[in-house]
Amino acid sequence: MRTGVITQKIGMTRLFLEDGRHVPVTVLKLDGCQVVAKRTDDVDGYTAVQLGSGFAKTKRLNKSERGHFAKAEVEPKRKLAEFRVDDDGLIPIGAEITADHFVVGQYVDVTGTSTGKGWAGGMKRWNFGGLRASHGVSISHRSIGSTGGRQDPGKTFKNKKMSGHLGVDRVTTLNLKVMQTDVERGLILVEGAVPGVKGGWITVRDAVKKKLPDGVPKPGKFKLAEAATAAENASAPQAAETAKPEAAEQQAPVAQAAEPQQAAPKPAEPKGEAGKPAAKKPKKGE
Repeated sequence: MRTGVITQKIGMTRLFLEDGRHVPVTVLKLDGCQVVAKRTDDVDGYTAVQLGSGFAKTKRLNKSERGHFAKAEVEPKRKLAEFRVDDDGLIPIGAEITADHFVVGQYVDVTGTSTGKGWAGGMKRWNFGGLRASHGVSISHRSIGSTGGRQDPGKTFKNKKMSGHLGVDRVTTLNLKVMQTDVERGLILVEGAVPGVKGGWITVRDAVKKKLPDGVPKPGKFKLAEAATAAENASAPQAAETAKPEAAEQQAPVAQAAEPQQAAPKPAEPKGEAGKPAAKKPKKGE
């Protein structure tokens, strides 16, 4: 059993296939989905990985949450979720799961929070047929009808389907097909609709009622935090070398401007008649 991922719903679009057919798809985005913690059978009694996604401001976290992310050495996350896995399905802490964790053509199960619709009547909430549109029915065409008996039982039973709040429920849609993945932008395109509004958090995992296709990476497709850090360190010297000529060019004009200016010539002494030097003024007391 592999881990799932935490994604954010972007919206819907469509893909055109080679035969000319178009398929409606939902675009799901991976926003820095990293492993924050692990659960082991020896310590916790079960095996799972805890994933985090999205960016959260540190000032909005309490002390325990800050310590939790600091222990894992990952940035604070907005959304956390656990996924049960096998013993060989554990992923190192700090690893970031990429979009090619799922392969094109496989089926997945998606879970999200349905769109809130406020207070709804029985016809919209439970698909009741309502009363007749004419022939004696006045004003109460969309009524739900009787809700209980008379003296026996003398009450309305609990969980009776009636009007009430609709939506904002945890909904799982099974067997959606992965149509396309984009590793660079972290996008997963699945066929059909996904519960929830745009920007809502969606968990995606392998379908429980479908067999995994060949070529699925196990325990998953991810990049380690150490590899990402090494890549950044490797690119840093190249950037520094590129910046050196530019810095030298910028310093050259400054150096030229800093050269000392030539001393200005002293003014010539005033001369008297016929080019003779002027007589000096007598000092006091002479």
